[in-house]
Amino acid sequence: MQIKSAQFIRGVVGSTPFLATITQPVIAFVGRSNVGKSSVINSLVQRKELVRTSSTPGKTLQINYFYINERFYFVDLPGYGYAKASQKAREKLRRMILWYLTTPAEVRIDALVLIVDAKAGLRPFDRDMLEVAHEQKHRVILVMNKIDKLTQKEIAQRKKELAADAHMRAVDSDIIFYSAKTGRGRSDLLRAIDSIVM
Repeated sequence: MQIKSAQFIRGVVGSTPFLATITQPVIAFVGRSNVGKSSVINSLVQRKELVRTSSTPGKTLQINYFYINERFYFVDLPGYGYAKASQKAREKLRRMILWYLTTPAEVRIDALVLIVDAKAGLRPFDRDMLEVAHEQKHRVILVMNKIDKLTQKEIAQRKKELAADAHMRAVDSDIIFYSAKTGRGRSDLLRAIDSIVM
């Protein structure tokens, strides 16, 4: 699949009539702050600033919809867990993410792309997201980002760990090792997305 067009449509923070107008496939991206979620989306569409990136994690405070190839949507969910944010702010974002992922009558989600820092591996928030996805029967694409920072031995070890992880065995999931910096894994992720939106 080639991405030929991508445009920002709007951001939402909760229930809105806009959500009921979505009839085309939706690929939602979620991940902790600072895992490179915005960079992954930008690398997919090959535009440096479609999704704003920031040197300060935790800046995305709404759920942003982008219309791709005039036939499906990418949805950028807020990053969660930025340590310097207040507990109240972190909890607000957590509730927003959970509302979005658990409101099937109102929100269309065809697949959830969970972005994880490959060096850090699955953290508690990532496991929480896998559990929610399993409960809601969302298809998951697990993207292990920043593999340019790992050796081949470390990548092999991470693959072994994921294969043995009970959370991963519980969900219908593709696992893609990715580098937003080098583009490695881009064609694999586009192929996985294309199989969902085609």
